[in-house]
Amino acid sequence: MRARIMKTVKLAALLGLMLAPAKAAEDGPGRPNVVLMIADDMAWDDSGAFGNPKIRTPNIDRLAREGLRFDRAFITASSCSPSRSSLITGRYPHETDAEELHWPLPPGQITFVEKLKAAGYWTAAAGKWHLGNAVKNRFDLVRDANAAGFQLATGKGARASMTAEGSSAAQAGCDQWVPVLRDRPKDRPFFLWLAAFDPHRDYQPGTIARPHRPEEVVVPPYLPDTPEVRADLALYYDEIARLDRHVGEVLAELDRQGVAGNTLVLFLSDNGRPFPRCKTTLYDSGIRTPLIARWPGRIGPGGRTSSLVSTVDLAPTILGLAGIEPGPTIQGKDIAPIFKDPKAKVRDLIFAERNWHDFASHGRAARSERLKYIRNDDADRPLTPPADAVRSPTFLAMRRLRDEGKLTPIQRACFTSPRPAEELYDLDADPNETVNLAGDPKHADDLARMRQALVVWTRQTADVLPEKLSPDEFDRETGDPLPNRARPRPAKSTARSTASPRP
Repeated sequence: MRARIMKTVKLAALLGLMLAPAKAAEDGPGRPNVVLMIADDMAWDDSGAFGNPKIRTPNIDRLAREGLRFDRAFITASSCSPSRSSLITGRYPHETDAEELHWPLPPGQITFVEKLKAAGYWTAAAGKWHLGNAVKNRFDLVRDANAAGFQLATGKGARASMTAEGSSAAQAGCDQWVPVLRDRPKDRPFFLWLAAFDPHRDYQPGTIARPHRPEEVVVPPYLPDTPEVRADLALYYDEIARLDRHVGEVLAELDRQGVAGNTLVLFLSDNGRPFPRCKTTLYDSGIRTPLIARWPGRIGPGGRTSSLVSTVDLAPTILGLAGIEPGPTIQGKDIAPIFKDPKAKVRDLIFAERNWHDFASHGRAARSERLKYIRNDDADRPLTPPADAVRSPTFLAMRRLRDEGKLTPIQRACFTSPRPAEELYDLDADPNETVNLAGDPKHADDLARMRQALVVWTRQTADVLPEKLSPDEFDRETGDPLPNRARPRPAKSTARSTASPRP
């Protein structure tokens, strides 16, 4: 009897040893799992967590309550695919050779995902895929919503053909978010790249059961407060609310699997809202992103930080937390110290760029905590919003009001040509960037300092002005495709894809 008891004890101990690695992988103190959720065209301040009192985002708000809210987080380009290429490589868009919309990420680029994969992580992507086919093999699994027939087209109504009910998750690009999380191997740490279509245009009624009312929306001062604009913003709010539901489903699944305690959840947007003077611009309404980080036990709940961070910083941060050396191609900075101390600072400036997105475009920006400097290399052209926004009810209303002489100077900005070659804003006094101080003698020192900072960054990152800008592919008044649509990709030196040092 005693021998049988001892044998049972030994078997139990052996079984415990066999199960211990799996338990550590599930919810232990080792390398964290990472879930990165990416909204498509969502402004930094369009959620309850970031101060919008009318929009319904309970799950994004929950992330902020349980984690750390970044009040000064920025993307590197206010354009979908260049922003994502920069995020996944930890490099500035012009260094990825994918700086213009729809240019695929070349196979020679190194991403942080393959480094995680080589170190034993299971890596998967689900939803919108906007990086090209050459880097899909960096993931163990890619469930591409674009390939599944839900892709966004350049033309009108890409998603309007699907019924609102019964295909909501597919329309949002989120129908595989939870299934991928469930299908993961349970004995390895994991990284998930979860990308939504929402709240990208085009919009349609019936996205959610209880739509936002036009009278509820917050109209920013650079847009006219008209019924058309309010109705357009209300539909945009609805898509954010739909996205929020899918964020909640992922959080619930992490809880159900018992892995939330060892999972870093990151939420952000690839660029600003698809409205005039937002997406594709270098104003905060274009490049500021609603970054939230939650990691129970490692990041304190309900935190806020005003430290400057850039999405180019996420690659080295994720790799560092996984115990992986970022390597020489990474140009971002590790922001993990801010996770421990929200008052910590890792950078004094962030940098962003504007390149082709439907229309010829080229500009660069440097931003400190207080100042924003913008250099417009395309000052002879108006700051036309993306083609889908040009076709929107908002832009149609703005065209009418422009012709009637009823737009304010800031609202006329998307029609104005020529524009200033340089812009300087005091963001503490003027958060909507309405008063250009570049010509004010009182701010000459500020202008010189910020201009020089941008010069240094462009040298460090091998950023050069192209000999010729890619041409417009759409009409700037109507958003209709032009008959001579052609945008050949210029040849570039492959040497600079990995040679530039960290700025």
